[in-house]
Amino acid sequence: MATEQTTTEGFSYTLERTLEAPAAAVWSAWTEAESYMQWSYAAPGSVELDVRPGGTWKATMVTPDGGQFPLTGSYSEVVENRRLVIGMDVPGKDEPALMTVELAEQGAHRTRIVVAQTCDTADERDGAEQGTTMLLDSLTAFLKAAN
Repeated sequence: MATEQTTTEGFSYTLERTLEAPAAAVWSAWTEAESYMQWSYAAPGSVELDVRPGGTWKATMVTPDGGQFPLTGSYSEVVENRRLVIGMDVPGKDEPALMTVELAEQGAHRTRIVVAQTCDTADERDGAEQGTTMLLDSLTAFLKAAN
């Protein structure tokens, strides 16, 4: 009798936060270019978001030391106010790196956000997790200032 095994290749991380904002406000922060630019470390004027399955996005990110690097990708899943699956193009790889963002409203003014990603190496995972932690810190501050 054959047994089926499920294996997960790669190195994963999952980050969770409770944000003091309704899901619609968190969704807007991720999906409206002007809002996204304000909290995501993107260079002014560099963000373009076509938030729909198959839609593309691009942004030029600014590092703490002032360096800039362009990023591009596409959306593979979009469920308004609930779920985004965002692909990021990676040079030299056929498939995009996927990040899943899930939102769950907790009452009228709080949202649980869960961000998950699987990377090819431990180093890539550690870097991506550090970057996502910085993004969530900045998103938290942005939403707090907006309230």
